[in-house]
Amino acid sequence: MDVPSLMRQSARFHADRTALLTRDVSLTFAQAWDRGVRVANGLRELGVRPGDRVAAVEDNTLGAADFFVGAAIAGAVRVPLYPRNSRRSHQLMIESTGAVVVVAEAAYVDGVKGLEDDTACLRHVLVRDESYEDWLAARSDVDPLVEVAPDDWYVIRHSSGTTGRPKGVGYTQQEWLVNCRNWYYRLPNLTWDSVVGHAAPISHAAGYLFLPAWLAGATNLLYGPFDVASVLELTERHRVSHTFAAPSMLAGLAADPGAASRDWSALRCILVGGAPITDATVNAVRRVFGDLIYQVFGQTEATPLTILTPEEWFTDVPGSTPMRSAGRVLPFCRIEVRDPDGTVLPLDAEGEIWTQVEAQMHGYWGDPERTAERLVDGWVRTGDIGRLDANGYLYVLDRVDDMIVSGGFNIWPAELETILADHPDVRAVAVFGIPDAKWGETPMAVCVTAPGAAVTEQELIALVSTRLGSHQKPSRVRLTTEPLPVSVTGKVQRKTLRDPFWAYRDSRVSGA
Repeated sequence: MDVPSLMRQSARFHADRTALLTRDVSLTFAQAWDRGVRVANGLRELGVRPGDRVAAVEDNTLGAADFFVGAAIAGAVRVPLYPRNSRRSHQLMIESTGAVVVVAEAAYVDGVKGLEDDTACLRHVLVRDESYEDWLAARSDVDPLVEVAPDDWYVIRHSSGTTGRPKGVGYTQQEWLVNCRNWYYRLPNLTWDSVVGHAAPISHAAGYLFLPAWLAGATNLLYGPFDVASVLELTERHRVSHTFAAPSMLAGLAADPGAASRDWSALRCILVGGAPITDATVNAVRRVFGDLIYQVFGQTEATPLTILTPEEWFTDVPGSTPMRSAGRVLPFCRIEVRDPDGTVLPLDAEGEIWTQVEAQMHGYWGDPERTAERLVDGWVRTGDIGRLDANGYLYVLDRVDDMIVSGGFNIWPAELETILADHPDVRAVAVFGIPDAKWGETPMAVCVTAPGAAVTEQELIALVSTRLGSHQKPSRVRLTTEPLPVSVTGKVQRKTLRDPFWAYRDSRVSGA
């Protein structure tokens, strides 16, 4: 199977049904397909041929949907860029994938303008500005009927690591279809009446939900740049049934004073992923929206791996603590926990999570050395530390590189962060290891609080000590009202906070 032929079939079956919604626009499948055809022909006029890579830096706009559809019709391989990336990062992603065209929203053109002069592979920068609709209307409306095979490349997504060169992971046409299908395995079924709201970008994680909705004849709603009031209003107005959002987005939506009084009777699924979610956010979302939260865990290299359903969040499962888990392992996925030598550990032991899943990475695009580090005998090393219980619940403790070893004890920053984030005055938190003369290293927490908050450093230290024991409490807490440093995917960069404390040391080893 290939993506464009199935999208073309769905557009034919559902021609007069609503395919796309934005704040100001409603398009049928026939209209949305026509726009995609015109984009495809525009790309072909620029010399794009099947298999060529075409990058894009964009928001969740109608143009993003045009590109999603049009690139598939043209047989081009999409390369999503991150709007918050530096110009240098854009260039690295373009060069490493050999992208020949970049499509840019007007707001982000400064980050890519002129790169065609600095990058050997890049030939054109197509700006999606106020002239875009005229450009689109001038393109041919004749479907080019480009033939693609199931094993042809479809998309290259870059791993959301926070350091080093970007790492591209390619998916074929068939793999993307399988991957997207598996995301819905434990979610409520899609019907003609389903409306899938995209708060997160369809160019990245939310894109896994876009294609299944299109193929099912359901509606995709693009909220545009994330805004709490707008998302709430559009979700209620269009009776959204499914939506995907990061934990920080959900926290903002649940905190809105008017959210609880709106009509959420159509809402069936709030899918959260991309970062750990705190108990406080789960409880707030539950109060406002009901028992609708699903959690997904995976990586660009291998996804989806687990899903947690609303029934499991607060249920009593002997031998398991579902609310502390990332969910149960999906049926089309294998997960093992291994020690540093690659030996499989027994259930409930802590170690690195290894996985095999349908449509996993073949390797990093053009980078065999990094591929060899992460892909071993057909297994993907996730770089996450966790444990697996007898019921198939996976507990993700932290990243391998972020573990703190203090006086011989392993301390996982994410565990401390979850507790600190439960304090009502703490808006965001990052925990990392700093040098300690006695213990080697010790946890430090940076907590973002509201201006004028009354919480104290000692109060937060005591909170962790009470919940986890004194050996895991942070020895230092810094309170700030400034935002934490985050990566282009919105993940907190502990390394940025941690590195200054180790700047004059040869290694992250301290103490006696």
